[in-house]
Amino acid sequence: MLIALIVVAILFLSIWLFLNFNPQFGEKLSKDELDRFSKSPQWNGKIFENQIETNMDLSLKQIPGLLRKQFFDRKGRAPEQPIPIIPFDAAEWDKDQKPKFVWYGHSVLLLKLNGKNLLIDPMLGGNAAPVAPFAVKRFSENTLDIIDTLPHLDAILITHDHYDHLDYASIKKLRSKTTTWFVALGVKRHLVKWKIPSEQIQEFDWWDQTMFEDIDITFTPSRHFSGRGLTDRAKSLWGGWVFKTPDFNVYWSGDGGEGPHFKEVGEKLGPFDWAFMEDGQYNELWHAIHMYPEEAVVEGIHAQAKVLTPVHWAGFPLALHHWKDPIERIVLEAKKREQSISTPRIGEIVNMTEPPASKSWWEEHN
Repeated sequence: MLIALIVVAILFLSIWLFLNFNPQFGEKLSKDELDRFSKSPQWNGKIFENQIETNMDLSLKQIPGLLRKQFFDRKGRAPEQPIPIIPFDAAEWDKDQKPKFVWYGHSVLLLKLNGKNLLIDPMLGGNAAPVAPFAVKRFSENTLDIIDTLPHLDAILITHDHYDHLDYASIKKLRSKTTTWFVALGVKRHLVKWKIPSEQIQEFDWWDQTMFEDIDITFTPSRHFSGRGLTDRAKSLWGGWVFKTPDFNVYWSGDGGEGPHFKEVGEKLGPFDWAFMEDGQYNELWHAIHMYPEEAVVEGIHAQAKVLTPVHWAGFPLALHHWKDPIERIVLEAKKREQSISTPRIGEIVNMTEPPASKSWWEEHN
């Protein structure tokens, strides 16, 4: 009996230590942060809220079956062989100051505007579930090494604190790459815990705006949620970004379901020369927080985007759909609605002043 009690005590102590000292979870909320949150129109006194009611249609009795499918039913949810990534071409990137980007799979984007290098949601780690018992592995290999090849970054921007967007291993490698971090309200505490100097970090509520190197940057609403641990769900904000220069306007939708915010963003800040729209990791059980591909096209039109690039796919098997499903469906819908779409390879440099190219590169992979 005594041995059993000791084993149970050790088990609970191990769990407590893991939950409280694993750096992956980030930092807990402080009283000062709660005081700041109280000034946000999105804060209801306990959590941040979306513009419209947002619930996941997921009951407790469905969770065991969902977890079984997530970790063991993997056929077709990831490519049979790793997706290669085009190596970064510094000479091509630096040869002119035209607006351009490189998409690194999922929601990682290197963006050049006004000659400045911006990196969005730099999750370049190989596992999107670092605190789970089973890894959710990336479709490409050695992606953390990409950070070593990137140019100096004028700013890094983070939409929200989910593991597939904010990665501890990536942040550690990026600390020497920039001195400017723009993040959603509440995310700063994680970065500070991970040794990013507090004075380098600026937090944004929805519609907060700043001028940075002659780029007008605005944090925009999305319909989603946040959280890294058991007790911090919706305890930091989520959203998208708009980048406006005298010559070029870009919209980054951020994660989320369909809602009135797309039209609102378009009316307030559009039209956009280019929009990066979330496309992937959807399911009928969490449709409210992740759009279907067809909806991404419609909402891109509502946001007044001339060209769409789908993101949030080709990175991780976070939902139960086939890994090609997001891109095949969004391409079909864009064609149906006569919406221009750009589908670059992972790592490809895209000049946004040239006509968009839609390449079906995923057909080369099983």
